[in-house]
Amino acid sequence: MDLFEYNLQKRGTQDAPLAARMRPTTLEEFVGQEQIVGKDKLLYRAIKGDRLGSLIFYGPPGTGKTTLAKIIANTTKSEFVQINATTAGIKDIKDTVTAAKERLGMFGKKTILFIDEIHRFNKTQQDTLLPHVEDGTLVLIGATTENPYFEVNRALVSRSVIFSLEPLQQKDIASLLRRALADEEKGLGSYHAQMDEDALDFLSNTANGDARAALNALELAVLTTDPGDDGIIHITLSVAEDCIQKRALQYDKGGDNHYDTISAFIKSMRGSDPDAALYYLAKMIYAGEDPKFIARRVVICAAEDVGNADPHALQVAVSAMQAVNFIGMPEGRIPLAQAVTYVSCAPKSNAAYLGIDKALADVRNVQIKGVPPHLRDGHYSGSHDLGNAIGYKYAHDYPNHYVEQQYLPDELVGTVYYDMSNNGVERRMKEHMKRLKGEL
Repeated sequence: MDLFEYNLQKRGTQDAPLAARMRPTTLEEFVGQEQIVGKDKLLYRAIKGDRLGSLIFYGPPGTGKTTLAKIIANTTKSEFVQINATTAGIKDIKDTVTAAKERLGMFGKKTILFIDEIHRFNKTQQDTLLPHVEDGTLVLIGATTENPYFEVNRALVSRSVIFSLEPLQQKDIASLLRRALADEEKGLGSYHAQMDEDALDFLSNTANGDARAALNALELAVLTTDPGDDGIIHITLSVAEDCIQKRALQYDKGGDNHYDTISAFIKSMRGSDPDAALYYLAKMIYAGEDPKFIARRVVICAAEDVGNADPHALQVAVSAMQAVNFIGMPEGRIPLAQAVTYVSCAPKSNAAYLGIDKALADVRNVQIKGVPPHLRDGHYSGSHDLGNAIGYKYAHDYPNHYVEQQYLPDELVGTVYYDMSNNGVERRMKEHMKRLKGEL
């Protein structure tokens, strides 16, 4: 590399976006994804030991896929070659393979080929790679935002270890933003910018796990904000809103507003107001609340407040929870909305919820001598000598498959735990029980 090329490369690095300049170069600088790069994890050990096999990084944008590949490039003794599947073709693959074979044959040096957006390669391009990955000419590292089990050649997938990267946590993005503000060499430290805590919380939350989006917004905020009278660039919540084009909500996931909103959400469903319930659902989604947390609350409400007045409510809520886990956001808002409106409009009964709590209280507080003898297990040898199962009446031997006999322990005879309402399906259940007992 001559002086001209060196200066050109240095200037390109300096002019690169903040997210590119702040890209970690070592595992120690890498933030988040502890589930795969924690010090006791396979990938950490493989990178540190320079003993990598073919692998595929799979996850949303801005979660560290390319960064991990760059860290490998800085760590490995192998030759590291990078191509992008959106612009590369079969000729690029063949040229890389030829160079890799020469390198291996002449110097005994392996080649790691990093393919960004590997799902963009068509079947023919992926098939071209396969024999060279299989015979060890290339160690493949692929990065993709799409599920590799659907979008990547099955044979390539079977020869690779798949690492799934999750959206970064808010605390991880906040840490990266603070680092960028302080770093005078690669970051924005020379601008002497300060960010208000509520603006930092807003950007790190609104980024939805995408570090690149958060850093881009921070860079825009610093570069477009004039210094104050004190010579310092102050990044306020208003500035942060402008830079990411989204209004901040007063919604602290660990504070009163969080609990007030979820409380209003549940009470709106319980109170059969689907419009209010949808509003609070939208507020939580907009604020970046964990959709799994929302889904769990809908499931609880379906069991606690709807219960057997409409047993389908719980099925709808559980299905919505599974759908959110399966398809993610933003599409997950649709099954969530379906479940929320169904639970809101369903007839209500908390009889089962009250019944189990009353029964639990009696289990804790009432001394019971035991299960009535006629209900005890009578299948083992000698059980009848102990009086077990003697006198038990088999319900299916009687009209309507019902016969009156004592089921509760002696100390609780006559106790009613399940006091059914007159709403929905529960009303029919109540009438059915009365007919069985001859009360109708």
